[in-house]
Parts: sequence; structure tokens; C-alpha cells
Amino acid sequence: MIERLESRVPLAPFSTLGVGGAARWLLRAIDARDVAAAHEWCESAQTPLLVLGGGSNLVVADEGWHGLVLHIGLTGIEFRASGGDTLITAAAGEPWDRLVAASVERSLAGIECLSGIPGSVGGTPIQNVGAYGQEVGEVVESVSLFDRRENRMRTLGGGECRFAYRMSRFKSEDAGRFVVCGVTLRLAPRSPTVTYPDLANYLDEAGVTVPTVGDVRQAVLAIRRRKGMVLDPSDADTRSVGSFFMNPVVPEEVRERISSVAGRMAPAYPAGAGHVKVPAAWLIEQAGFRKGDVYGGAAISTKHPLAIVNRRRAKASDVVHLATRIKRGVMDRFGVALRPEPVFVGFAADPEVEYLTRS
Repeated sequence: MIERLESRVPLAPFSTLGVGGAARWLLRAIDARDVAAAHEWCESAQTPLLVLGGGSNLVVADEGWHGLVLHIGLTGIEFRASGGDTLITAAAGEPWDRLVAASVERSLAGIECLSGIPGSVGGTPIQNVGAYGQEVGEVVESVSLFDRRENRMRTLGGGECRFAYRMSRFKSEDAGRFVVCGVTLRLAPRSPTVTYPDLANYLDEAGVTVPTVGDVRQAVLAIRRRKGMVLDPSDADTRSVGSFFMNPVVPEEVRERISSVAGRMAPAYPAGAGHVKVPAAWLIEQAGFRKGDVYGGAAISTKHPLAIVNRRRAKASDVVHLATRIKRGVMDRFGVALRPEPVFVGFAADPEVEYLTRS
């Protein structure tokens, strides 16, 4: 038996959404040795392993998790020069926004638009976290991880992670194989990224003509707070996974069809090779859903239609039911299948989760 192993631990407090049952076992990992020990114990006991960081992108079933939850608590941040750049190595358990703040304090650009995103460092390369014109995959130098297939620590370069829109090899073909223990980013003292319309408009209205990375961070935090996307215990819309659905990337002709159905031109952003990215929030509202719509204990945020929130002691089933209604509504109106951003854990052959996660 592993030392410090806990049993029947409620998982709702470990997630920003705040739903879900208990873990059969839980181990709080403080170093890579704990990660290896958890893997070996699960192999020996023939029980599944769930790796949990900040819990910001997770929907846990009401039945909980019947295996071992490995809660990543590895900490530490190190800065070192590399030519004119700076390499930042952060342990997987570090809060992501703490790392962003530390880089901005040093006037380093590359992740300033990712300010205010909840969760831990280890989850960012898995999801290829992105917002306001930046993705973490653009600046990942390497990822330190435990390879469960080879039973050893490894380092993968950024190019080996196969980053795509909200995707990586850790979330697709190698899901469950690797446990991220640390991430190294390459940042530089350059001008910040100001390409996203909401961000550019906010800075213009504030009279900021030559923004610094600090200006961009404060603007992003303000925009996210306005949308209820910053953790705030006093905000009834704060318990969520952030954006529940990804913005669909579609061919130009599909955008034209969507516009025809809606009776107005659908907003879109270039996505390369004749494709555009259509805001999921716009599609949701055009399909008839409104901010504040309630289903059981779950609701659409009063601030942003893309966030499903836990407002009244919601169950995981409430969240899944509401998400399913939204996906079906958009599909029925526009023929576009929204893809959820969060990971669903502990849902055994649940037809609604199967529908939600189907491409």
C-alpha cells in the first residue's frame, strides 16, 4: 500500500465546476517518485488511474471515480536565460496564473493573453490552452513527463506534442499514457499579442495605444471578469469549466449556410485553407438559448452563453443534460456539432456523454 493513500475522498472540491462524487482512492503527489508509485500501484491492483491538477477542465460523474486519483502537487518555478529569450520551467502543480503573472512581471511576452485561466501548469499542454489570440503550444519548449507505457521519465520537445486547436497528443492518441510533471516555456521581451477584437477594443477604449504585456494582462483579466471567467467566490457565475464548447472551425460555405439560416452574417475569424472559426457563443444564442437559462441546478452563465455554471448545488447530470440540450439545439438549427472542451470522468456508457463527445 502507498503511504499517504486516502480513500473515499469527495472530488467536487477539487474542480472549479464543483460537481461529482468521491474517488475510491486518492494520492497527493509531491514529486515524480509519487507519480511512478501511483502508476505501479494501479498496475498491480489493476485499477484505473485518473490524473488531476487544478480541476478546471473536468466534469466528474455523480458516481465519482472507482479507481485511484493522482492529485498533482509538484511545485516550483525556475527562470534561466537562453540567448535573448528566457526559459521558464514550472512544475505541473503550480497554479497557471501565478506563472503568467511572474512572466509579465519580467516583461516577457508569449502568455500574457492567457491570464486569469484557472487550473495548473500541467494541464495547459494537454489541452493546448488558448485565449485572446494565443495558445500555450506556441511557446512550449519541452514537457517533462512520466511515460506509463515505458515506466520512465521522459522529455518531449514542443514539436513532439502535436499541438492543434485545443488539442495535443496527450488528449488524443496518447490519452492516459503520459503524466505531465513539468513544462518549459520559451518567452521573450517583445511586444504583446493584440489581435483579438475584444482585447483590441478594450485597450482602445482605455486609451492605451502602445500596450505593454502588463497592460494586456490587466485588460484580459478585466474582460474575463466581466464574462464571469475569473474565479471569484462572490460571483454566482464563477463555478464552471470556463468555455464549455470549442469554437467550431468550418468551411466558408458552411458559414454562408449558417448565415442564411440565421438571417444575418455569422461572425467568423480566419482559420486557414478556406476555413473560418465561428464563435460557439453566437451559435448558442442564435439557436434560442439565453444567458441565465436554468436546468436543475445548472445554468447558462448570466454573463456569457458559453459557460455552464453550477449555481444551485448542481449535479453532474444537470450539467450534462444542459450541455446536451445546447449541442442538440445548435445541431438542429445549423447542422454544426459543437465539441465540448472539458474531460468527462466516471460516466460509464452514459448516452448523453457519448453524444456530447462524438465528433
